[in-house]
Amino acid sequence: MVTIDLDTKVKFLHGLSHKTRNQILECIKDREKTVSEIVTDMKASQSNISQHLSCLKDCGLIVGRQEGKYIYYSLRNQQVRDLLSMIDIVLADVQNDIASCKNFVQGGDC
Repeated sequence: MVTIDLDTKVKFLHGLSHKTRNQILECIKDREKTVSEIVTDMKASQSNISQHLSCLKDCGLIVGRQEGKYIYYSLRNQQVRDLLSMIDIVLADVQNDIASCKNFVQGGDC
């Protein structure tokens, strides 16, 4: 089993910890897209999307592929796609517990 430094794990999970970043991951889950396509799909500002794409890339969740003047963003690999699916499976099982979390503050800690 591979041992991962806890700080590295926290940085990776940070990429999943924001609503917009999760929306971007879902947006590009099935096919690669340009920033413009993501902005259109999400109805968000380009600067906001670009900032979150940078975070997702730094956290190792996505990659960018340059073609001409466009950069196409996609999930890093099948493992990330599988992780997103697994999160959905786990959440389906625990969503009632999460809904009743009394200490949760939107954007904060539980």
